[in-house]
Amino acid sequence: MKNRATDCHLGYKEKDPERGEDSLNTFEEILQHAQRQEVDMILLGGDLFHENKPSRKILHGCMALIRKYCMGERPVQIEFLSDQAVNFAASPFPVVNYEDPNLNVQIPVFSIHGNHDDPAGLGNLCALDILSVSGLVNYFGKSETLESVEISPLLMQKGRTKLALYGLGSIRDERLHRMFVEKKIKLKPEKDQDSWFNIFVIHQNRAGNRGETNYIPEEFLPDFLNLVVWGHEHDCKIKPVKNIRKGFYITQPGSSVRTSLTHGEAIKKHVTLLGVKGKKHIFREIPLETVRPFCIEDVVLSRDGKFMQMIRANPNDPKISEYVEGYCEEKVDSLIAQADAEHSGNAKQPKLPLIRLRVDCSGEFDIDTFSPNHFGQKFVDRVANPKDIVLFQRNKAQTKGKESTGEIANSFRPEDLVMKYLAEEKNKLSLLSGKDLVDAVQEFVDKDKKGAIEVAVKKQLDKAQEEMRKKAKNPGDNIDKSVQVQAKRKNESAEPGKHKVQKVLSRTRGETANSDEDMNSAEDSDSEAGTASTSSRVGERERCRVKAEGQEDGNQKDCIIILD
Repeated sequence: MKNRATDCHLGYKEKDPERGEDSLNTFEEILQHAQRQEVDMILLGGDLFHENKPSRKILHGCMALIRKYCMGERPVQIEFLSDQAVNFAASPFPVVNYEDPNLNVQIPVFSIHGNHDDPAGLGNLCALDILSVSGLVNYFGKSETLESVEISPLLMQKGRTKLALYGLGSIRDERLHRMFVEKKIKLKPEKDQDSWFNIFVIHQNRAGNRGETNYIPEEFLPDFLNLVVWGHEHDCKIKPVKNIRKGFYITQPGSSVRTSLTHGEAIKKHVTLLGVKGKKHIFREIPLETVRPFCIEDVVLSRDGKFMQMIRANPNDPKISEYVEGYCEEKVDSLIAQADAEHSGNAKQPKLPLIRLRVDCSGEFDIDTFSPNHFGQKFVDRVANPKDIVLFQRNKAQTKGKESTGEIANSFRPEDLVMKYLAEEKNKLSLLSGKDLVDAVQEFVDKDKKGAIEVAVKKQLDKAQEEMRKKAKNPGDNIDKSVQVQAKRKNESAEPGKHKVQKVLSRTRGETANSDEDMNSAEDSDSEAGTASTSSRVGERERCRVKAEGQEDGNQKDCIIILD
């Protein structure tokens, strides 16, 4: 029996005095279910942590819980058959933890990384690497190179049942999509694959509404698989669905903590017990009782008779705004009552619910919408998210260019601003490469690495200076000519780089756009704040200029990078 979960997002809202413990509480419940059911192993599908660098508090809390529930004297009955040096090649201790003579493990935990807690920085490490070397988690699916990836399975056996577990940690969707198309991703099947139950754990975009290459089609996966555990998508669609063309089943456990105020997150959260016997498998869904209650509703003002009557009588009547606020207040009261009725009764389930009321104010009229922040003060002691209960939005097809208070401004394309700026002759980059700029922008936007751009600039500067020093074999060499050659070489490769910049910034915009199905939906107040923050960062990058100034010092020239 196997316990499966994905997207625990430990540390989400950890600084919020009301919601700070939500993720750890539910993670503990998952481990309690595993211990109570005496499962053979726990399988996590990525994003165990919400951030690439979790705080010491969250890392400590995670390690304490795993040690409390997964370490013990009960023997593990799974025999590990494959070459562990291959399966855990990225670890300095390439051995499955329950076979380590220095550890007493009763429930082994296996996990891949997600897009939130992926390896990065010096040493290409992540929080899972820390859990791995400490012997708490068996971290697999880490790719040391993205030129070509061959995935060897973790082979395990219990009795007559043989399990082949494949895993691939999160890779940028556009890149992984291209690698699949170019046949650079290979899942290595066993010769007698019919005698193995083959599971593949993946953490990528599944829905195809994010762009042509910004997701992984199910048809890309090989047909010898029996079950695919799909992480990253937060909608809890845990019941396995069969892919008719390929023949395998797909289960999408969803997240265990609500990180966005969307309809998808409102689906009841579960953890799954998976039983495998031979080539057959059974599922048992267990509802999670410690997840914070969440209720959401959409209302359309143009469908309210009294509101439209007031609009037709006098569109400028100040009482209209008062009526809308009162109308919304009644709706929120109703949602709070609904959330109270759905409370599980578990002592650790938070009392204050999450509430989201999406108000569509589209139509041939203008109204003064009230402040959602001020409105939320009425519910400070009744909801967990008083600052973003109400979200005003407009149907762009109906508003004819009108904008709504509370709707996220998405009228500009960040990549257009950047590319327009760089297209001007005076702003063209001479030393920076497009590829390094793409990587720096991604680190800056996605992971809030404030020094990413500065590091990229310094790296390219050092590289250019070193090349010029090598060419300057004697003091009489023409350094200026070396600079011109270097600049020409960079400009020749600029177009592919610019194309990649567009892709990365497009994905950034897509992640902050309003989508009911996307975790980073604009409906989440944090995503709304994140969008504003991202726009600000893009503006900062747009204002950055790279200048090369020569300062004579004998026959030596120094290149100085200036960021305005």
